[in-house]
Amino acid sequence: MSKYEKDIKEAVRVMKAGGVILYPTDTVWGIGCDATNSEAVKRVYEIKRREDSKAMICLIDSDARISRYIRNVPDVAWDLFSLATKPTTIILDGAQGLAQGLVAEDGSVALRITQEEFSKELCYRMQKPVVSTSANISGEPAAQNYRDITPEILQAVDYVCTSRRNEHEPHTPSSIIKLAPDGEVKIIRK
Repeated sequence: MSKYEKDIKEAVRVMKAGGVILYPTDTVWGIGCDATNSEAVKRVYEIKRREDSKAMICLIDSDARISRYIRNVPDVAWDLFSLATKPTTIILDGAQGLAQGLVAEDGSVALRITQEEFSKELCYRMQKPVVSTSANISGEPAAQNYRDITPEILQAVDYVCTSRRNEHEPHTPSSIIKLAPDGEVKIIRK
């Protein structure tokens, strides 16, 4: 079994057991857990020292998974997901089947379809969304690469993925677009 395969298997095992991981995503390094596990989501908020009123992003591996977690997906959402040329998170109303702490007060949730190999495989093996919030204490700079992650964050999680640790290239957070029930499109972060 390759190192990559062992890494994926261990990360999935930890998340399925309710644990929290650090992993490389299609943007910055992320803190992740099973997005349907309320206790794990609560731990992520505690690790980041973040108010649970600030919702977190969930990664999924394909558009086929969107309808399981969003009641009525507007047509424009499908267009935005398929036309995105860079990592784009879309905030959609009508969240269902996710941990309470991930759903905003208005019933919306932030979803992104990852195209990056490692995070996509992780989501595929989980067969459900994976929380993806930057690997930092709330208010501090996001960890673009593994070397940017503070010892405090590294020690707070249950598993630190080994894949892509040697990268030293700039990574930026995703664009964020909010789709209102009336069809209004609002850009939250470019």
